[in-house]
Amino acid sequence: MVNVGILGSGFIAASYAEALQDVRDAEIVAHFSRSAARADEFSAKWAPRSTAVASVDELCARDDVDLVVIALPNEAHLEAVRSAAAHAKGVICTKPLARTADEAAEMVRLVVDSGVFAGYAESSVFSPNVAKAHEMVERGGIGDLVWMRAREAHSGPHAPHFWDAGTAGGGALLDMGCHTVESARTLFGKDNPITEVMAWGGTLVHQGRTSGEDSALALLRFADGGMASIESSWIEKGGMQLRHEMVGTDGRIVTDSSSTSVWGFLGKPVGYLVEKADSDTGWVYPVPEETRVYGFSQLMRHFVDAFRTGTSPKETFVDGWVVNVVLDACYRSMRTRQWEPVDYSAVPGSPVYLGA
Repeated sequence: MVNVGILGSGFIAASYAEALQDVRDAEIVAHFSRSAARADEFSAKWAPRSTAVASVDELCARDDVDLVVIALPNEAHLEAVRSAAAHAKGVICTKPLARTADEAAEMVRLVVDSGVFAGYAESSVFSPNVAKAHEMVERGGIGDLVWMRAREAHSGPHAPHFWDAGTAGGGALLDMGCHTVESARTLFGKDNPITEVMAWGGTLVHQGRTSGEDSALALLRFADGGMASIESSWIEKGGMQLRHEMVGTDGRIVTDSSSTSVWGFLGKPVGYLVEKADSDTGWVYPVPEETRVYGFSQLMRHFVDAFRTGTSPKETFVDGWVVNVVLDACYRSMRTRQWEPVDYSAVPGSPVYLGA
């Protein structure tokens, strides 16, 4: 068994805990929350045999913890990785890896220097829809991939800390664009780097609530000339929207992770229906088995298996760093209103990215 410690008790921590129930070789043995009441709720619902601890460092120092899962706000990722690396614990970090490429590079350095296992928990590439599309693209089903369109939208984050862009590191683009940047890298090939970007971001609805953008568009140009357009939005009512469209020289593939075979008109609420649902009555579109539909279960199975066998995971901290480098370039483009190069060597202490 792989003994897991979870840092956090919010929505993403609960999603990871539920996903770990699908992993027969893993067990949650410890968890940390900044709120004692939420720690108790987390134990009762997801890990009744888990021990609640008082600090990040206490969890990382425990002899019975093998693998630390970071499900904390963006600003807490670096110090959590520092603690896990200091105690020689394997680590899985939620997305985005960091707030900036500089911060991400330091996280890569910490895990490389300590020699610990490190997985970047980018769920989109593990979702069954995107994984199947990737398989069809790799097998040449649509010829050469030339364009990808991706869109993730909902009405805004669960937790209040996301709305403070100064602390979180950015707005909707950092929060959601990290998903679509990595799915684009996966579909076009990680040996085919993004070389330049053009981006726009604005606050269209949530003025006064966020200091960052609630809407963003970005164009990503790859070394082989391929293009991706990604849209990130915190202004859409009606639940999560998550769609990819791949256009090739011989075909086209579409995925829609928000589509569902269950829908209905409810006169009375029945409880939780779907992530980011803005109404629990009227026409509703619940998504059954969300942790599997969004790739959390597959992600956790993959990381636990890679940790057990001592193999490198499909998504590493270097992948998370690359995403931060690309997003940093997008934020520069928002300011300059022009194409910006993606320079992987410009980050102090940056990891070697062989495709750049």
